[in-house]
Amino acid sequence: MSDLPQSVPYLVIGAGIHGLSTAWHLAMALEQQQPGKGSGVLLIDKAAPGAGATGVACGCVRNLYMTSPLHTILRHSVDVWQSDPVNFGFQQVGYVSVGEANQTSDYETMHKSQNAAGYPSDLYVGKEAKTFLQRLWPDFNTEKADCVLHERPSGYAGTHTAIAGLVQKCRQWGVDLRAGVEVSGYDMTGDQITGVVTNQGTIRADCVVICAGAWAPKHWQWLGKSPKLDLHYPDGGIAEGQDMWTFWRLLEGEVYLNGTSYRTADDKDPPVLHVELMNTPVITEDGREFPDQHFYTYVRYAAERVGAPGVQGGTIPIKLGPEAVLDPYGHANPHYQADPWFADYYCATLGYLMDRFKGCRRHFKERANGGIGAFTPDNVPIFDWVAGNAYMVADSNHGFKMIGVGKLLAQQLITGEPSPALAPFALGRYAQGRTFGDRNSNCPWV
Repeated sequence: MSDLPQSVPYLVIGAGIHGLSTAWHLAMALEQQQPGKGSGVLLIDKAAPGAGATGVACGCVRNLYMTSPLHTILRHSVDVWQSDPVNFGFQQVGYVSVGEANQTSDYETMHKSQNAAGYPSDLYVGKEAKTFLQRLWPDFNTEKADCVLHERPSGYAGTHTAIAGLVQKCRQWGVDLRAGVEVSGYDMTGDQITGVVTNQGTIRADCVVICAGAWAPKHWQWLGKSPKLDLHYPDGGIAEGQDMWTFWRLLEGEVYLNGTSYRTADDKDPPVLHVELMNTPVITEDGREFPDQHFYTYVRYAAERVGAPGVQGGTIPIKLGPEAVLDPYGHANPHYQADPWFADYYCATLGYLMDRFKGCRRHFKERANGGIGAFTPDNVPIFDWVAGNAYMVADSNHGFKMIGVGKLLAQQLITGEPSPALAPFALGRYAQGRTFGDRNSNCPWV
């Protein structure tokens, strides 16, 4: 590490999905302008690529949001995944969301907005919804399936394959990628970062891009920003003194198929499945009910994560508050593993939805399965300048779905032209009455 550059044009902090994508697209643009210029991008991570949420994520790529400006971001993200699906492990199998009748208007709104953004999806309601589901999965329980949204461009990426592919892209275009370089603060002169303080020395950079994931609140604090703010909403309402950051603990796990086929009726890899039934309880096969949890589940095929034929998915995360234990991260941290009840809950949802999953609780993969995310005040990403020469990508734990942000940001930094797709996610929205509001969901991913 003795040769760590003391000064660089571009310094990207954090080698998760956003840091890797941003560094790659920056270096590629620079290299295409002038050979050798891509090496002006330094990407650092205190551990290793994918050591944070990226490495434990489910890897779903979907556009199921009531926040319509996100639909354009996802269109750009799918373009990035499709640019090299083999090296990124991207399976474009689609995404199928299922809801009850009370969600129909929300589904209609999302369907219209997605297609307006160039993200083709199909909507099925009533009998057509049930028919569509049973064409895919003949054993699907359609009793409460009143509306279905089918996003055709969506799918999932194998997490470890995606990380390896992005690292390859960074190397190919000249990114100087350094692991084991931990940031501990910033030297500031006015609104400018004059030095990024690390365990390997201080680095000066013309432009700093902060892609710190769950550690974004620490960087926010080092920049001297307030931990509280007032939220101004479009209807004139104000929520005063809200936390700038809130941690949520993720609940996900895996189930071995154990000889069960998880294929569609025409023998294809099935779409990612998302089911939220707000008026339907979750009850195990032996009759136990989860009174504090409504029916919310997602599942995708995940042999690369399970180590054998299997599926992976989860449910609504658990809200922790403005403080959390971050290190060590992921499966090594006992503070935020999935709760003991989660395996029973998750397998009960699978067994309710499809006959093939009945009795699957005994095939749940018993292992540490934890993750944690730092969410913004309205649970929608922040993409904006946080200092005169520092830009923050705070994705509110949307990860794989927003790989295209790195491409959009790189174009903005190279050309100096603000990206219209990123503009709605500026920090100024909270003070300017453009705070995004929750919709018909109890989940932070709105």
